[in-house]
Amino acid sequence: MKKLGTKKILVIGFALFAMFFGAGNLIFPPSIGLGAGVKWKASLLGFSLTGIGLPILGILSIAISGGSIDSLLNKVGSKFAIIFSTIIILLIGPLLATPRIGATAYELGVKPFSSSIGPIMSSIIFFGLTLLLTIKPSGIVDIIGKFLTPILLIMISIIIYKGVSTPIGIPVNTQISQPFSIGFEKGYQTMDLLAAIVFGSIIIDDIKNKGIINKKDQFKVVAKTGLIAAIGLGIVYGGLLYLGATGSSIFPLHIEKAALTTSITTAVLGRLGKVALGLCVYSACLTTSVSLTATVGHFFNKLSKDKVKYSTAIIISTIISIIISNTGVEAIVVFADPILKIVYPIAIVLVIINVFDNLIQNKRIYLGATIGAFCVSLVDGLSAMGVNTSYINKVIQMFPLADSGFGWILPAVLGIILTHLITKIKEKVLI
Repeated sequence: MKKLGTKKILVIGFALFAMFFGAGNLIFPPSIGLGAGVKWKASLLGFSLTGIGLPILGILSIAISGGSIDSLLNKVGSKFAIIFSTIIILLIGPLLATPRIGATAYELGVKPFSSSIGPIMSSIIFFGLTLLLTIKPSGIVDIIGKFLTPILLIMISIIIYKGVSTPIGIPVNTQISQPFSIGFEKGYQTMDLLAAIVFGSIIIDDIKNKGIINKKDQFKVVAKTGLIAAIGLGIVYGGLLYLGATGSSIFPLHIEKAALTTSITTAVLGRLGKVALGLCVYSACLTTSVSLTATVGHFFNKLSKDKVKYSTAIIISTIISIIISNTGVEAIVVFADPILKIVYPIAIVLVIINVFDNLIQNKRIYLGATIGAFCVSLVDGLSAMGVNTSYINKVIQMFPLADSGFGWILPAVLGIILTHLITKIKEKVLI
């Protein structure tokens, strides 16, 4: 059995950390902390579960299932695998993540320093660069990833250290209710669990290329590297969320997320710090945008069996991203909320069940759990869209943990039980 040395484990661990540490995610922890105030620890715990724990669990789940998104989703059904994987790609691509990244690059890296460049011009420049670097890959992206992204991390570390050692204010009582469940659901916005399902195969392939073929050994490596990534994300997210909490006595609760991040940076490090952070964030957003756009191109090229050319897919993706990014970060976050409330519970259920796949003989329970979770998550999503679901919500509120936003858990469990029982009854009838 081949084992990886400590150095290689650390390299993969930091790569995993970089995969989830997107510049676009920086705007969420401070905003959550601001809203939580003195209850920031409870919100941090909830956010850590969806923003850190579940993505790492997602990578572990991919390792167990066979190393690809198809190996996980096909357990529900081949048609479901195509539909759900397409939804995930669209969400982490041109519909949500990529436009939000472009909007974040503008609001943190351009808007604070130039009034002459508006969001439309900024998005055209940003996604023009994205398209150019995606169609004709160059060493620029690698340089940004290897050098400027670490500089961004150093900048954030300095901000956190100074902000913690000399707080800009004190956390106050914001009258927030259910800070844990709010932090948990806000963690959906990182979309890192969805990214883990898509990008998990990259980590697994890298581990395989290093000579780790056995599934159990791959799981152990992912567990160790996942712990490294989790520690790094915990420090960054925890620090930023606390800084947001200290700002609850200074900034208005409804301040925009990007503006809050900029304001905190200015309060901690002054204008020079704001400029340095803006440059680093813009560069890091560009690298993330390139990788996501390339993923979209490869996915639809493969799905269509080369009928949709890679170049065509990324051009369409870029155009959609330009249009949506001009609505701004706040609008994109609002737009994403109901969609993620529908999709995320399904992804959570599939990932958690798959972790115990070796103990599961009846694979049809994956379908039952998915249907169960979807029945409630769909209602939650429609409710978030403004659709009147009060009658159904009254029933759902009777479920355990429903008042904390976890009403989908019981239906998922019932789906597992019913599917198992139906399968057993069918087997007896056939006998």
